[in-house]
Amino acid sequence: MPMTHKTMEDFARSCGVSRPTLSKYFDDPTSVKLATRKRIEEALRSSDYQPNLFARNLNRKRTRSIGIMVPTVADPFYSEMVSRIELRLRDEGYWPIVISSHGSRELEVEATRTILSLKVSGALIAPLGLRSDHRTLEKLTQAIPVVYFDTYLEGGTPFVGNNNSQSVSTIVDYLCRSGDAPIYFDIPHVNHNSPERLNSYVASMKRLRQEPVVIGNIDDYTWDFERIGYEQTEKMLGNGGLPGKTILCANDRLAFGVMAAAYSQGLKVGRGGDCDLRVAAHDDHPLSRYTCPALTTMAQDFAAMAGRSVETLLALLNEDGAEVASKVNLDSTLVMRQSA
Repeated sequence: MPMTHKTMEDFARSCGVSRPTLSKYFDDPTSVKLATRKRIEEALRSSDYQPNLFARNLNRKRTRSIGIMVPTVADPFYSEMVSRIELRLRDEGYWPIVISSHGSRELEVEATRTILSLKVSGALIAPLGLRSDHRTLEKLTQAIPVVYFDTYLEGGTPFVGNNNSQSVSTIVDYLCRSGDAPIYFDIPHVNHNSPERLNSYVASMKRLRQEPVVIGNIDDYTWDFERIGYEQTEKMLGNGGLPGKTILCANDRLAFGVMAAAYSQGLKVGRGGDCDLRVAAHDDHPLSRYTCPALTTMAQDFAAMAGRSVETLLALLNEDGAEVASKVNLDSTLVMRQSA
């Protein structure tokens, strides 16, 4: 039966150490002598004591917590990023606090204020972009170290994200080499990634002496990309068909909807001679390999994006005078599967 201790003072007495020493251990186990550390850890194994780190942190000017904010945790792209960032922060001795803005400007403002009220040491943020309240986020960046990832807002806040020019250019080259030149299926420009990918498509097609063709209704602000991919493809197929046999989607989620609509109309997606349509996309969404057929796409480097984001924030927190890059754009890798 484990021993019960209600307070840190009780637990410190049972360990035979002072409360300040115990507090120092919980902040950084390596900061106390090895013999003392072993004594505390042995006592922890035989006790049910858990320090109230949140309460202890509130008494400090800054805590060992890091805020993480994303537009949605329902999207596996952001889920993957959050998971990787959380684990890396824990390895560095920080406690991650994750908040979603659910695609809402009002909730992003609320989440930003909540992060600030928790007195976190810093924050890693993927802002909404077009719908963000710039002044609220600017106040946060003035109060604590902040790094944007995946999406940035104009200004000097450090950013780690994808090199959209490189990634779209790479997949356009591949599609033109391997079959008909691609039609580009755009999405609502919710953040800077969308126009950057569109511009890279147009520039790449012109470089290859091909005519850029862009489809898709981008007027409605929505993050429901699968739905708009399905509905718009279904509508075009019912009104005479798509303007080409190779479709390059702005992201994988849009492609899921396009492929589902094609299937519902009896069209076969793939790169074989008996196929009606080739579909490719961007991101390497965690579900992309499991579509039928598996989706050809540009794989963003999740590990590097998460790692560089945390490293940049840690450099800002260390305040050692070292300069950090204002923008880090990571290259993506072409993943050829059966859809194109």
